[in-house]
Amino acid sequence: MAGHRSSGDRAVSDAQRRFVSRAGHKLAAALDAFDIDPCGKVCIDFGSHTGGFVDCLLQRGAARVYAVDPGYGILDSTLRDEKRVVVCERTNALDFDPPEPAELLTCDVGWTPLRVILPAVRRCLATDGLAIVLVKPQYEAPKRLLKRGVLPTEQLSEVLAMCREDVRDLGWRVAGEIESPILGRGGNRELLWLLTDA
Repeated sequence: MAGHRSSGDRAVSDAQRRFVSRAGHKLAAALDAFDIDPCGKVCIDFGSHTGGFVDCLLQRGAARVYAVDPGYGILDSTLRDEKRVVVCERTNALDFDPPEPAELLTCDVGWTPLRVILPAVRRCLATDGLAIVLVKPQYEAPKRLLKRGVLPTEQLSEVLAMCREDVRDLGWRVAGEIESPILGRGGNRELLWLLTDA
């Protein structure tokens, strides 16, 4: 029917109104599902980009958020002017040396597999810190499995099994898991994992 909007379309529209980008809706769903309260916590966000995750953390009361991204001038101006945000532009998460450890670290990076980014996550976390990572199977999968940049559903379980093995080998445990309420680029399915020490 002309002019009809699906529930998925409405979810994206609502997310864009609540946060500076739809990524904020993804993190909000994970925080609720994992029963994690960022209020008063020092947080680090890897791959901040426009700042959807940063915005969500601030709205949930984070004491401070280090917004780490290799880009420049991308973070939304409303977040750039926020006193609780420490803007770390032109900074690769792999090289980031935080002035203080994070009690909660969030991660939404493209093109960088979990096995590569997780050592940096551990280095930046407090001893009892938690990490929430957006798992993008299309960036974890061998290129031969992709069809025009999209990972077919029938390959998803195989790729996620590989990711779990990588996580386990690096000394982490998947303590929580949800599917992202919003599809990734190209319609790719994504997940959010809560990681703790194994």
